[in-house]
Amino acid sequence: MLQINDKISIEEKLIQIKFVRSSGPGGQNVNKVNTCAQLRFDLKHCEVLAPSVKNRLKRLAGTRLTSQEVIQIESDRYREQSRNRQDCLDRLRELIQKALIRPKKRIATKPTKASRQRRLDAKKQRSRVKSLRGRPEVNES
Repeated sequence: MLQINDKISIEEKLIQIKFVRSSGPGGQNVNKVNTCAQLRFDLKHCEVLAPSVKNRLKRLAGTRLTSQEVIQIESDRYREQSRNRQDCLDRLRELIQKALIRPKKRIATKPTKASRQRRLDAKKQRSRVKSLRGRPEVNES
């Protein structure tokens, strides 16, 4: 079980982790040992997350989301499988925790009378400046 918070935990059957050869640090060891962790989380069949949370999670996952609604996270930061595995799980936990936060609804406001007046005054001032840029008047006498 992956514990997200005190109320939500994800079942292990929805998370698959496999290990492949890494391109990260490790020298010659990198060519012999499968240390890169690839996590796959089946979002489509996850029933503990509300539909609104799933939608936010899809938006946050971006290119990590496949067409089958599977989130893929890869980690090759470390030289050990266990640390890369834990890194993947931590990143998934953070992603889900971000999706659980509801965005605040924007309240439409109107500009105040004073701010409208300041805007109009600034426009008049700018107009005066630009009108002075014309050709000078020539007095023929």
